[in-house]
Amino acid sequence: MFSKHVTRDISAYCHGELPAEESRRFAEHIIACAKCRREFEEIKLGIKLAEQLPQLSAPESLWKGIETSLGTEREIAARRSVWQVRVVAVAAVLIVVGGLGVWWFWGRGSYGLENESWLVQQRAGAPRIGSERITKNGRLGKGEWLETDGSSRAQIAVGTIGTVDIDENTRVRLLETEPTDHRLELARGKMSAVILAPPRLFFVNTPSAVAADLGCAYTLEVDDHGVGKLRVTAGWVALELKDRESIVPADAACETRPEVGPGTPYFEDATPSFKDALKLVDFEHDPAVKKDALTVLLNEARPRDTLTLWHLLARVNETDRPPVYEALAKYAPPPAGVTREGVLQLDRAMLERWKNELQNSWSLGVKGKYSPKKLMKLR
Repeated sequence: MFSKHVTRDISAYCHGELPAEESRRFAEHIIACAKCRREFEEIKLGIKLAEQLPQLSAPESLWKGIETSLGTEREIAARRSVWQVRVVAVAAVLIVVGGLGVWWFWGRGSYGLENESWLVQQRAGAPRIGSERITKNGRLGKGEWLETDGSSRAQIAVGTIGTVDIDENTRVRLLETEPTDHRLELARGKMSAVILAPPRLFFVNTPSAVAADLGCAYTLEVDDHGVGKLRVTAGWVALELKDRESIVPADAACETRPEVGPGTPYFEDATPSFKDALKLVDFEHDPAVKKDALTVLLNEARPRDTLTLWHLLARVNETDRPPVYEALAKYAPPPAGVTREGVLQLDRAMLERWKNELQNSWSLGVKGKYSPKKLMKLR
């Protein structure tokens, strides 16, 4: 682990320019360091936005306007000569920088042509990439499907940041292989991922949510109806659909439904009555049934279930929100600056401040259990 912050290396990491050992150490640091993780996410967002900027040509009238502001014809000629020299020099620099960029991205091993596809290893039976059966190793290209039947399994190397084990009767597709966006689609079946990388580099699209890795190990299942279930064994995963998000820590799970998105996360050692009631609160359409289920859930809640209670604040109606608040405040009093009135009005800053206080308890007893070095062994 680095003893100092690693913000100066963020750009190099995003572009695949760090040596393998430094890249691994960078990932270990940024998973545990909130300050560096925030800056990493800001820089990664800037890179994504820059990639989407359109290239526009300057209008012909632009140079005439510049000439008019320069003065006499002689001054124009002299200054134009200087401008032309500068433009040529700048253009030369841009060409060199652009060429180096192309070389870094496409000519080097980290993100060369071979990384347009990911290595697939046969683990059992005869998995297929498209119509081709894999007897030992194969490569999964962008847009291609990997499928296993009832007697076959496979493992995918996610670039250089982790691995994904594909279970029987599973169908996955490779969507993106960019340095800042490693992405699969899980149409059905079960996969198990172990990722050692800064947050939000690895994503899995499902029919009812997107799983965004936050440096972790987890399993993800999707049935034939698009219903999904996430179980996190190390670190954190965010399940997202539009403006609905569930943050799932180690030892917790979360279910998803098409047209609804992610449900509310819960710790798997919660009581059966608590989990049954939560499913009704999340996915039942009858308001009376939901209300009765919420009453059961609040009666069954334990101190550790603040994970579920905090998420529920924004998901229940205004009438049901006060009892959820009281149950949450009973086990975890709101920090300074967080008021009952503000929470009931879903003040975003207050909810985030309370969540930041709660996250330590959500991962209590798990932090040492799954350190970045132990994650490396899982791979």
